[in-house]
Amino acid sequence: MENILIAEKLSKKYEGFTLDEVSFQLPKGCIMGLVGENGAGKTTIIKLILNLIKKNSGTVQVFGLDNIENDPKIKNRIGVVMDESNFHDNLKPTDISIIMNNIYDNWDKELFSRYLNRFKLPKDKRVKDYSKGMKMKLSISVALSHDPELLILDEPTGGLDPIVRSEILDIFLEFIQDEEKAILFSTHITSDLDKIADYITFIHNGSIIFSESKEEIVDNYGIIKCGTNDFNTIDKKDIVGYRKNQFGYEVLVTNKQKNRSKFKDFIMDNANLEDIMLFYIRGEHN
Repeated sequence: MENILIAEKLSKKYEGFTLDEVSFQLPKGCIMGLVGENGAGKTTIIKLILNLIKKNSGTVQVFGLDNIENDPKIKNRIGVVMDESNFHDNLKPTDISIIMNNIYDNWDKELFSRYLNRFKLPKDKRVKDYSKGMKMKLSISVALSHDPELLILDEPTGGLDPIVRSEILDIFLEFIQDEEKAILFSTHITSDLDKIADYITFIHNGSIIFSESKEEIVDNYGIIKCGTNDFNTIDKKDIVGYRKNQFGYEVLVTNKQKNRSKFKDFIMDNANLEDIMLFYIRGEHN
């Protein structure tokens, strides 16, 4: 499977924070969720990919091209949505279309108009009169209206109600249907990724915890519920984190199938992405 985006040992140092040799690959035809707590490094990764900040080390290739040497060429082929609108308050959608037509080789004003209609965005209102959700839908409309091959999205569904979020997720799934495009999708709403992501890259304190297919993650992790004596029999190498309560222990383990076979009398639940993040970030560790 051909990769549309490759990050290799990407590092960035700030005072009090280091993004530490982050590596991952995003294949064509796929959606990758980028998850982690606030301050984990998600936005730093996106800014490094977009060449908005200077890296300390590592490389980024987009479409097989170095992202610094080929910056204008790459940006002409990607759509970007950041977590806040970057359009001037006094602009109307018609003004934005004129500006984008002078920026992107493939700007399609008719397609932009169709997205505005699809999202029920008024064309005669200024950006300052849009709600937060409307501004996000406007940004997504702009990102999709120049035939991009890669979408890079930083919290694109934040502030949107569940119905609109569902509509936007459907649009993202439509976007990758030809299997030649891809999406990198940073979000706190892990249920969105449960629905649409093919791969998950989990970053914690500036380091990659894992970057794997969602299917592999779901197959690998489970939550064991047990008492103190039973907890002591679980292989410590399989324990990611645990929480103790008045009834005993909840334990996030890897090697789910092995542990399910070994501890047939234990209750073992499947773990979703939110469970996995919480146990890594807030669970107790040996």
